[in-house]
Amino acid sequence: MTPEAGLPGLREAEHIGFTVPDIEEAVRFFVDVIGCEVAYELQLTPANGNWMETHLNVHPDAAVEKIAFLTCGNGPNLEIFQYSAPDQRRSQPRNSDIGGHHVAFYVHDLDKAVEYLRGKDVVILGDPTDSKGPSEGQRWVYFLTPWGMQLELVSYPHGKAYQKR
Repeated sequence: MTPEAGLPGLREAEHIGFTVPDIEEAVRFFVDVIGCEVAYELQLTPANGNWMETHLNVHPDAAVEKIAFLTCGNGPNLEIFQYSAPDQRRSQPRNSDIGGHHVAFYVHDLDKAVEYLRGKDVVILGDPTDSKGPSEGQRWVYFLTPWGMQLELVSYPHGKAYQKR
């Protein structure tokens, strides 16, 4: 018998965590515009000593001011943090930056979803793009949160080319 590759017992991506400048604004955006639901919110007691550095690899005097955990359809959950830290960087990483990232939301009708976001005054980056190659059948477009985080809409209602092999 061949041993399993990778993490023993791996099932799925459970959540995506990210830090925002204003957690109330972020929760309103993800609930009111995207349609996620708040599962719970936490306010934490500041940690003592080097706990933050040891467990989270942040400045020892960093503090998590608040956490919100959101569910968004069938995908991974979102764990949103608001931190304070003496060495905190306040600029959003771009996709080309080390640590750059985005969260993609699947929608059935990309054009309808883009029109909806435009009606909410959300900044859309360009027009929807048709994928080629293994992802042919997929359309996507990036957009920005009010604080400048990059998000994506993606749709492939008839599947992607690689899935048909």
